[in-house]
Amino acid sequence: MKRRDFLKFLALLPAGFHTLPGLLNKFESRFTPLRNSVGMFSMQGGTIGWLTTDDAIVVIDSQFPDPAREFLNGIGQFGGGPEKVLFNTHHHGDHTGGNQVFKQANYHIIAHDNVPGLQRRSAVASETEDAQAYAQTTFDRMYELAVGNEKITAEYYGPAHTNGDSVIWFEQANIAHMGDLLFNRLYPFIDRDGGALITGWLELLETVHSMADSETLFIYGHGNPEFGVTGNRDDLLIKRDFLAEVLEYTQRGIQAGRSREEIIQTEQFDNFTDFISPSDFLSLPRNLDVAYRELTESD
Repeated sequence: MKRRDFLKFLALLPAGFHTLPGLLNKFESRFTPLRNSVGMFSMQGGTIGWLTTDDAIVVIDSQFPDPAREFLNGIGQFGGGPEKVLFNTHHHGDHTGGNQVFKQANYHIIAHDNVPGLQRRSAVASETEDAQAYAQTTFDRMYELAVGNEKITAEYYGPAHTNGDSVIWFEQANIAHMGDLLFNRLYPFIDRDGGALITGWLELLETVHSMADSETLFIYGHGNPEFGVTGNRDDLLIKRDFLAEVLEYTQRGIQAGRSREEIIQTEQFDNFTDFISPSDFLSLPRNLDVAYRELTESD
């Protein structure tokens, strides 16, 4: 599957999928309140997070146009004031494809500095430039927003899943939205062409784990249906250990003189049997291929 085809595939992959879909409208949308007026929404694409207060509605990621409209039609049941803000955790189409719908509804879009450029480049490659809306405000390392009694912090920790990922923290609710920095018990998409760095991802997961506590609730971009798209900080270390094994396995193969083709034939690690693959693109061979490139190609 080529990268362009993968982006089309993402359009058909709901957060916390149950079966691989054939049509977008096969999946019912759902709002799930979590705590302190923070919740999540799932339809197609990366999980949306939300906060409603008397002052504002703050949204994390926008999925695609149809689910974006579904979200906007339903969020009013939870209240919300006049200020409207949308954060993009990163540039991928299943997290930014609904941006235009939100922008038309007067949402102000915020993302890391690298996101608009990566989003624009992907749009050119997939010939979807007319469907894009880009962040009006960007930040280098951190962006803070006070809404009602809640303090929201978007933080960039360096290259990981892409070179534009942010973790969005809700301080009072003690909730963090990870975007695609956590595919929960799924083989992740490691977007090397979008600036991904596995070693950076390992460090990020350890850093975020250290910033959280045992009560922190995490929202994930995608998840194995058995494990879902929410969890605790233990999930971060499971993903860290998996990515470390990907690098170490690949490095051992290189040192043993094995070819790239031989290394990427492995379908599953014995100590990560909970990880599943919804497609060839989200698979261990694909992850090993990216690790091989990271270890052997010069930047």
